[in-house]
Amino acid sequence: MEIGLADLVRNRTMSAEIAATLAGAAEERRSFLVFAIPRLAGKSTVLEAMLARAGGDTPIRTVTGDATETARLRAGDGRGYLSIPEISEAPVPGYIWGEPVRRVFRLLARGYALAAALHASGVEDAFEIVCAGSGVPDEDAGRIQLAVYIRSIGEWQDPTRRGGEAVHEIRGGTGGKP
Repeated sequence: MEIGLADLVRNRTMSAEIAATLAGAAEERRSFLVFAIPRLAGKSTVLEAMLARAGGDTPIRTVTGDATETARLRAGDGRGYLSIPEISEAPVPGYIWGEPVRRVFRLLARGYALAAALHASGVEDAFEIVCAGSGVPDEDAGRIQLAVYIRSIGEWQDPTRRGGEAVHEIRGGTGGKP
């Protein structure tokens, strides 16, 4: 069952105001990061709920950052979202790090929007992971327009509640910082 932003308001993960902000950002095809610590905080759920608001005519492509894939996308029309399930060094299918992340971020200059999740304790930490960790230059990282922090309440293995803690508008980046 797909969980939407309205469901996340009903279950008190976020306020109606935050949900409206996230819906508007997705409808406007703004690039965003969703981040949290610990695991199971709901990053992927929020990311998918936002992408569901992007509109039926908006292509959404889950990407690996593979050189062949990014070459094909570079030759494309620049429409839609590129989705990274997780920016991480962990050897987990769908997680990407380093050069593959840089390749995807370079595609944003073509007009694509980005939706990505990662483990970070704050917006500065998220940019540290993207810029210092994966080596994404400021110009490319500065194309992120929104950063959404999700907080898990209770034991991480079985949280009693999740909360949309903060939404940051990003207006560029300098020195690996938003």
